[in-house]
Amino acid sequence: MSQPAEADALVIGGGIVGAACAHEMARRGLRVRVLDNASGGATGAGMGHLVAMDDNPAELALSHYSIGLWNQLRTRLPAACAYRNCGTLWLAADNAEMDLARAKQAALAEHGVAGELLDGAALGALEPMLRKHLGGALKIPGDGILYAPATAHWLLHETPGVSCERATVRAIAAHRVELDDGRVLRAEYVVLANGLAARDLLPALPLRAKKGHLLITDRYPRQVSHQLVELGYAASAHASNGTSVAFNVQPRPTGQLLIGSSRQFDTLDPAIDADVLAPMLQRAVAYLPGLAQLNGIRAWTGFRAATPDGLPILGRHPQEKGLWLAVGHEGLGVTTAPGSGRLLASLMLGERPDIDAFAYRPERFATLAALPPAPGTAP
Repeated sequence: MSQPAEADALVIGGGIVGAACAHEMARRGLRVRVLDNASGGATGAGMGHLVAMDDNPAELALSHYSIGLWNQLRTRLPAACAYRNCGTLWLAADNAEMDLARAKQAALAEHGVAGELLDGAALGALEPMLRKHLGGALKIPGDGILYAPATAHWLLHETPGVSCERATVRAIAAHRVELDDGRVLRAEYVVLANGLAARDLLPALPLRAKKGHLLITDRYPRQVSHQLVELGYAASAHASNGTSVAFNVQPRPTGQLLIGSSRQFDTLDPAIDADVLAPMLQRAVAYLPGLAQLNGIRAWTGFRAATPDGLPILGRHPQEKGLWLAVGHEGLGVTTAPGSGRLLASLMLGERPDIDAFAYRPERFATLAALPPAPGTAP
């Protein structure tokens, strides 16, 4: 049974990206209704880092822009969001990798991201738990961390004009959402922002699952002050095949250490895979030998939604004019959520976005740009 429009926009997905989209649309005066099945998704499983990533210019533009927006929100975030401006140390394993650090510093500086090169001695003084004789590091002081589930909840429930409903969506179309209880909701704008699950509603989306493992330790007196990432992390993060691990450790405000990271393709099995978790932890201990003496209290997995080119899909569906897409953020959904939300809202309302939206356009993928078959014809 069709119901009259109760909102100007319907957002499918209440994770960090959907919440940011809802927040931005409501800021512009739209009535926004968020539909979420409470599965948690990637928002409930990720690390929650806010990191300027520079694998390509479009990735850096969106991540740097988004960190600036997080900085505008940071004083309003409640304690439960656990925001910390801890910065990131990109670690060079040896002197040869310091060349990578210098190149990264230059690339980030071109986009206004400040960075400081540290030699091995300075690095050891900052983070004495690291193994001795590392080559040094690039320090990015503007990076931070937050607790993404609490932050998404805050954006959804403390933004005037946003309402939330626990619901499972069965089908979507331009201006129309059908729920599994038979209700049909209508709105001027329908936003698909539910990560990997978006494939179930729009199979043409070129999204691929990347499974990841994380482990968190017990609480200890402060062991690490910065987010620690090896310089080889980007190669692992953007690999397109196989299984890979990289060193990534994040200090939580609780005194715990959150340990990552791994990537596996083409599996939707949520079970812990010892053949992946073990080398991930071995990699972590190789950089932080003292980790071997700490208790790990929980390990879990999650699934990132990756596009073929590693960039999110942000914009209007080429063939469904009332349907808007905010998916495919892979491992940068928390970092890039506010930028994605603001960019999408600007495009919806005919505003000029603060950054160039061309690289994220949905029609760059043939499966989305192709015209649907005419009625009555064979597919």
